[in-house]
Amino acid sequence: MTSVVRTANAPLVPSPCTDVCRIDPDSGWCEGCFRTIDEIAAWGALDDRARREVWKRLPARRAAARQP
Repeated sequence: MTSVVRTANAPLVPSPCTDVCRIDPDSGWCEGCFRTIDEIAAWGALDDRARREVWKRLPARRAAARQP
C-alpha cells in the first residue's frame, strides 16, 4: 500500500507545467501546459480546489489548440 505524506504547505494537486513556457499570442495559453498567464502567476497561491478547477479546463484547451 502506498501512502502520500503531505506537509502543511505541500499541495496535493501538482502543477501541469511541462517546462515549455511560451504564451501563444492568439489563444493566450501556454504552449506547454495550456494555462493562461494569470493562472500560471496565481498557481502558488491557489488551494487544491482551485488547482483542480484549472486542471479541468486544460483538456478542452489542448483539443482546441489542435484544431486547424
